[in-house]
Amino acid sequence: MIVWVNGAFGAGKTSACRELTGLLPGSVLFEPDTVGTLLRATLPPGRLAEVADPQELPAWRRLVAETAAALAGEATGPVLVPMTLLSQQHRDEIFGSLAGRGLPVHHVVLDPVETILRARIATRQDVLGDAGSRQRSREALPAYLVARGWLAGDARMIDNGVLTPRQTAERIAEVVRSGAARCPIVRTEGGDGDTVAAAVLLFDDRDRVLLVDPAYKPHWEFPGGVVERGEAPTAAAVREAAEELGLRLRPEELRLLAVDWESGAGGGGGRGGLRLVYDGGRLGPSEVLRLRLPTGELRDWHFATLREAAQMLPATRLRRLVAALEARTEGELRYLEGGRRAATGAASAR
Repeated sequence: MIVWVNGAFGAGKTSACRELTGLLPGSVLFEPDTVGTLLRATLPPGRLAEVADPQELPAWRRLVAETAAALAGEATGPVLVPMTLLSQQHRDEIFGSLAGRGLPVHHVVLDPVETILRARIATRQDVLGDAGSRQRSREALPAYLVARGWLAGDARMIDNGVLTPRQTAERIAEVVRSGAARCPIVRTEGGDGDTVAAAVLLFDDRDRVLLVDPAYKPHWEFPGGVVERGEAPTAAAVREAAEELGLRLRPEELRLLAVDWESGAGGGGGRGGLRLVYDGGRLGPSEVLRLRLPTGELRDWHFATLREAAQMLPATRLRRLVAALEARTEGELRYLEGGRRAATGAASAR
């Protein structure tokens, strides 16, 4: 289990987590600032100069997720992570990586009123360090106030303005035990092996393809998901369309367009395996109006042109989409590896 304690600088995250270690048996404290220190000591100065904050480095986000997951494998209790995280995209990436490992993530935000935050920033030199650090913390406060909108809808907010660190920790322990702060998207399929996943391409009357914006992932996706144990891929595609979009598709109406082998190596901790892409046909205006997204799982949907999709999808998925669209036009199944066409027996014979 991961307990991510979020909030503005000066909200009391680290102090509360230190107290929390005595309330949640077997818990360990992991401060992601140590990852930033490692990267600042390791990366070339030119690379560091390109970012204003270590969180902007993909390496920081990947190492934070992998370290938290590794600690969870060693600890008998939860991993406590006191860290300000204000970018929704970065949250998607880190929490998605943890969820992909089957780790429940509890997200808590310490949210004292602005006047208390400013007072703490001004007076707590033991935590924030020199005057320059305090100034940077004051400058970062507006970013927290802007991010508070999506944080309030994602996490359990705790006003700890008049609470001691011990009282704050007791409140956090209470919501963690009750499950009130648990993020809704946590994949529970066990193991680290390869998976089979099925996706459905759906089109509007302008032949634009439907993409969905999943919570806790940094990119848009095709509708679909992992095939469950004992389930046929076509049945999984139908099930996912119903669960994610409220659509009732019939298996016999789906046409397989592409089979893509995706490697799990070097992909930010994700698992590899076979990815099957089906053509689900066109949706009429009345069907589009009836699209329904599951609360907490998908944030939005969008019919995208290929040009738009190039800005919304990671490179491998974009290649997979292009190949599937070609297969749809030409009526010929594509076998891919990493989104690229691979040699088949027939091709090799020629």
